[in-house]
Amino acid sequence: MNSALLKKIRIGVSALFFILFTFAYLDLSGFAVQKLSVYVTYLQFIPSILKLLSIISIAATGFIIVTVLTFLFGRVYCSSICPMGTLQDIISFFARKLNNKKYFRLNKEYKFLKYSLLAVTVISFFSGSLIIIDLLDPYSNTGKIFSNLFRPVLILVNNFIAFTFGKANIYFLYPIETNGFSIAAIGFSLIILGTIGIMSYMKGRLFCNTICPVGTLLGLFSRYSMFKISIDKGACISCNLCERVCKAGCIDKKNKLIYFERCVSCFNCFEVCPKGGISYTTSIKQTGNDTPVKIDNKKREFISKTFLYAFGLTTISFGQIKIIPKKLSKIQNLKKNTVSPPGSKSISHFAGKCTACHLCVSACPAQVLQPSLWEYGFTGILQPFMDYKVSYCNHDCLICGQVCPTGAILPLTIEQKKFIQIGKVNFIKDNCIVETEGTECGACSEHCPTKAVQMVPYKNQHLPEIHTEYCVGCGACEFACPVKPYKAIYVDGNPVHQTAKEKIEEKIKQKVDLKSDFPF
Repeated sequence: MNSALLKKIRIGVSALFFILFTFAYLDLSGFAVQKLSVYVTYLQFIPSILKLLSIISIAATGFIIVTVLTFLFGRVYCSSICPMGTLQDIISFFARKLNNKKYFRLNKEYKFLKYSLLAVTVISFFSGSLIIIDLLDPYSNTGKIFSNLFRPVLILVNNFIAFTFGKANIYFLYPIETNGFSIAAIGFSLIILGTIGIMSYMKGRLFCNTICPVGTLLGLFSRYSMFKISIDKGACISCNLCERVCKAGCIDKKNKLIYFERCVSCFNCFEVCPKGGISYTTSIKQTGNDTPVKIDNKKREFISKTFLYAFGLTTISFGQIKIIPKKLSKIQNLKKNTVSPPGSKSISHFAGKCTACHLCVSACPAQVLQPSLWEYGFTGILQPFMDYKVSYCNHDCLICGQVCPTGAILPLTIEQKKFIQIGKVNFIKDNCIVETEGTECGACSEHCPTKAVQMVPYKNQHLPEIHTEYCVGCGACEFACPVKPYKAIYVDGNPVHQTAKEKIEEKIKQKVDLKSDFPF
């Protein structure tokens, strides 16, 4: 095979994976995320490992394929499969377009930094915490960027266009509901995007060779690759073109060496070498006069609602406000536990498998899944939780379990979902508008899909009565409650998910006088 052709193949594979990734996170219809997520996440290294620990299946073996490819050809995952790598390449491409005199050179190897970060990541993982992986995993960080930065911008543009054309009675687009943004998630995503943007603009793939733990680990694997990229010193004319295009900064023009552990297999050097002096060589056969490759062995809510409504949005939030209380509630909702998504089994299981990639956040049609701040504690920062201030969980929705790449949220059937109890309802009578203002309400009961909340007579009005054994913790009652700032009804999470009972509706027997003119 022509060595220069490898670059074209690499670009094609990179484009394919990046397009699938983009559609999975940015498709506003919700169709792509369900159909494409399995293809996007199968070969992602860390999510695949975590999924295998949750469910033993062929769908969780992608990391094995990546490992085998690395031992054969080096860091092809970094070059073509990782969305963070492709995002860096896009930034580097435009950097060179803006400055055609810009070129790469041999980078310093920050051994202490990268191996320290890898060690901390491994220690954190085996100690049962994913906090470091949540913050450093390249797939998850790219997901955060797309979910928290690119997707809201796309929704704004979509809603503006839909509103503008709607005034002209043109309806080829429809407005998309948006119920809230996490300032913490947006801030962290901006930091990640800014960091890789600056590093990519200045030094190409420096992020991959200094901060990324996956890149460091696969670099160690690539030491033992069967095929390595090497320079034929006899053919080399020291033109330095290969070093100028090496975005990994791993070519030493002075000594005519490639530090293959840092190479991300971009194949740029193959294309520019005028003498064909760079090629893959088999490490097993590198003896005699062959020049071996030198391997370095030293080594939550945003200001959005009001603004978005101005663009023609009619969101679920308006359905929440049927009654406007005249008084503020005074008793706080003392939640003992955060509510983790249905299918996550328990808070500990969820926290131990979730990498905060936010694919479920993008996919959730109700938008009840929101990035956390302190809800799970420091070690669970940015992991999604059920935010009932924003929305509630649809009783028959299964999407989050279908798209989760790590097994943190396991797939469910409709029947399983209807009886999984992720939390229990609590009622504070002294916050309820029926008690404080003597006004009929019943919003909580109207929204409850399992009839765990029912209205009973109280002081010539009707007051909510809760039955926790029927509650699944969907949060519909909490979301619907109009009382502020503290809800009169709220859901406290179950540390370990339980099973709710099915409420058997009693048949009402009514005596009908058939002799009457109006028997009904």
